[in-house]
Amino acid sequence: MANIVTREMKDGRFVRQPNRFTGLIGSEDFPAEKGRYHLYVSLACPWAHRTLIVRRLLGLEDMIGVTVVDPIRDERGWRFTLSPDDRDPVTGMRFLAELYTATDPSYDGRHTVPCVWDTETKRLVTNDYPQITLMFESEAFAPFHRQGAPDLYPRELRAEIDELNDEVFHNVNNGVYKAGMATTQEAYEESFDALFATLDRLEARLEGHDFLVGDRLTEADVRLYPTLARFDAVYYSHFKCNLRRITDYPGLWAYARRLYAIPAFGETTDFDHIKRHYYETHRHLNPSGIVPKGPAISWT
Repeated sequence: MANIVTREMKDGRFVRQPNRFTGLIGSEDFPAEKGRYHLYVSLACPWAHRTLIVRRLLGLEDMIGVTVVDPIRDERGWRFTLSPDDRDPVTGMRFLAELYTATDPSYDGRHTVPCVWDTETKRLVTNDYPQITLMFESEAFAPFHRQGAPDLYPRELRAEIDELNDEVFHNVNNGVYKAGMATTQEAYEESFDALFATLDRLEARLEGHDFLVGDRLTEADVRLYPTLARFDAVYYSHFKCNLRRITDYPGLWAYARRLYAIPAFGETTDFDHIKRHYYETHRHLNPSGIVPKGPAISWT
């Protein structure tokens, strides 16, 4: 966590590092091929959660494999302790950091998930989490989509989806981190107020609607859901985002449960990994590493 606390702070505000690797599968360098690429995720990470949801919704399980890292990230970064012999079965490496240095020995940023590895060139294609799901939804991946897969980024709704995603990213997805990582009262309250003002607007937006955009499941729902799933269990207390719980918003809570009932959402939501990661990893916020037993919430 030292990298976040020191290198990604400015005037008491958390400023997320830019994504270093931005290759695209479907380009000349990285043609779309079944079995060539491998996805690395943490079940705790909201950014990685998006990729698992879309991979499942579109039926890409046979197209792109996945390795899940240990939920606890220590000073060495993400580890492959959930794999046989504590090694990634694809690369044989023990730490995600090794994939980054194999791609760029000079890289000195955080080693983040999700990221995509090319098994042919033996290098990372991308760790650009906003683009990974869009890449899965692109024309390059369309031949590999399951029959009847939803169009999560329909052309006629893209402008509205992009506008909403931008607001949700700054104020909600990243907003909880900006509140939780703030080291000044001013920075904390600024992010806190923006977060709950946006949740209030989303609550109003959902009145009479099942989904955020166009009354259909889209990329906008994929991006909001992981934060809602983690909110009451983690962000409310751990990140001091405690004005209201998601369960206090009738519309947002019904919406979150509606998405959870879809297997691609619910079956990729691991509350054990989520709670263990945040409470055991962020020792500057929770020095004891004690993981709360609650809250007792029924998602079904």
